[in-house]
Amino acid sequence: MQLAAICLYVQGFATGLLVAGYFIYLLVGAAVFQALERTAEKLEKIAAAQMKEAFLQNFTHLTVAEMEQFMKVSSKAIQNGVYPVGNESQIEDSNWDFSNSFFFAGTVVSTIGYGTLRPKTAGGQIFCVFFALFGIPLNIVFLHRVGKMLSLLCKKRCIFSTHRSGRHPKIKFLTLLFFLATGILVFLCLPPLFFQITEGWSYSEGIYFAFITLSTIGFGDYVVGKQPGRNYFSYYRTLVAIWILFGLAWIALLFNLLTTVLEDTEKIIVKDLHQIGKVSKDSEASQQRRCCVSDVPPGLQARSLHQVLCVCQEYMKTLP
Repeated sequence: MQLAAICLYVQGFATGLLVAGYFIYLLVGAAVFQALERTAEKLEKIAAAQMKEAFLQNFTHLTVAEMEQFMKVSSKAIQNGVYPVGNESQIEDSNWDFSNSFFFAGTVVSTIGYGTLRPKTAGGQIFCVFFALFGIPLNIVFLHRVGKMLSLLCKKRCIFSTHRSGRHPKIKFLTLLFFLATGILVFLCLPPLFFQITEGWSYSEGIYFAFITLSTIGFGDYVVGKQPGRNYFSYYRTLVAIWILFGLAWIALLFNLLTTVLEDTEKIIVKDLHQIGKVSKDSEASQQRRCCVSDVPPGLQARSLHQVLCVCQEYMKTLP
């Protein structure tokens, strides 16, 4: 009992170290991305503002070619996350502040990759390669360990409830249903209400964004903190990134539990089929023995199964 408690303590301590190391890795990555990309983005915003000012001063005298060039430059700026709208004060609002950088680091290691925010400097791109190279395996280990710990908690709850009620299959199903319902509520049903307030989306759009994000599909058509003209509180995207990471851990737990249920169901089906096949073979052999004994003439008697079979063979040879 004491050894089991020590093992459990060691596992919990190791999980705590892994979680701490994982978030430290994200924090360091966010700081580096911020340092590498923020200045370049500011210069790009200044260039976009100057282009807009020149357009407003001369738009009545622009040729078709100049207008097309303006549209191309504006489209490229929007693709890079720079929106040439509003006044000059928006130049100071950066897509690469610490909150946005942490959000980007989380989307890199989780392989969501919306595509709306990406490094544009050579240093940022090279660092992103190595950050993802080590961060993606770390993210897999993190999700596996957290999912395993939650699964262990689920099994303990199942065992405790089984000891009290004595109904193992029913308790196991109810425990799975409890974790499933809780996760759906916390990660899929409640966040859209929050996004309705902060992003102005409808509830269906919020559910769509939550599922597309937690399933790591990440189309990029809906991204938090990117609505022009909206004021977001500090570290808004950081909180969303933490929600995404723990949502992915819940998805890992859910897949683990579903895999366990499917494996148990497969074992039951295989066992039942084996028993059915065994009963069928025994019934067929018994029927053959009865047929042989009933066809033996009165003058041919047998005292053992081997003699019965021999008599049956001899008798079959005498038939026309």
